[in-house]
Amino acid sequence: MGELRREAESRGVETHVLRVDEDAAELARAVDADALGAAGGDGSLGAVAAVAIDRGVPFVCVPFGTRNHFARDVGLDPNNPVGALEAFAGDERRIDVGRVGDRVFVNNVSLGWYAQLVHRRRRRALASARALWLIARHRKSLRVSVDGAPVAARVLLVANNAYELDLFYVGARSSLTEGRLHLYAAAGWLPATWEDRAGESFRIDGPGPLPAAVDGEPVRLNPPLEFRIEPRALRVLVPRR
Repeated sequence: MGELRREAESRGVETHVLRVDEDAAELARAVDADALGAAGGDGSLGAVAAVAIDRGVPFVCVPFGTRNHFARDVGLDPNNPVGALEAFAGDERRIDVGRVGDRVFVNNVSLGWYAQLVHRRRRRALASARALWLIARHRKSLRVSVDGAPVAARVLLVANNAYELDLFYVGARSSLTEGRLHLYAAAGWLPATWEDRAGESFRIDGPGPLPAAVDGEPVRLNPPLEFRIEPRALRVLVPRR
């Protein structure tokens, strides 16, 4: 973190290292800036990106977390946080975000045992072992309704644009400007396939609160859950190619 901070300040970027008792979104609302950036994992990035949308300013993603899915999908090298700083003098793109209620997500929201897996995963190899343990322990399906129709699934994933998925791994997105949410459902004791439906909004209802992971951050959400896509709502700065 020290090297990253020195590199940022050498480029004229004002920095602040969060303390344990500080909230990134609150600081982002209070700072006087023409652009907002965050260095961290997907959950931390999403919170600051939401403030950037509210304020109408560009957002810079600096990958500094475990998975860095958003950085990868926006075209950054997830293993090169210093290189991502070039975005502060880079080009602007507009990309989609999702919302569940008032909460922004840049990647996805997961429900069911997959929610427990996602926020604990550190490496893909660990994901498979952890998933098998969770499957063995949690046999019950998640019973909810989607837009009024009953759904019984072990896993539900609501994604901002379409993902490549397999059982244990959330892959890449080929587009962040499709303008649609994708709801993936997997049933069965060992879910092997995903049922995919796409739309601009979804309503999920059921007994709550529901354990969930929003961009990899564990939360509990109270139904009904209103999901919607916001096309090209986020102004993202990326390094010039």
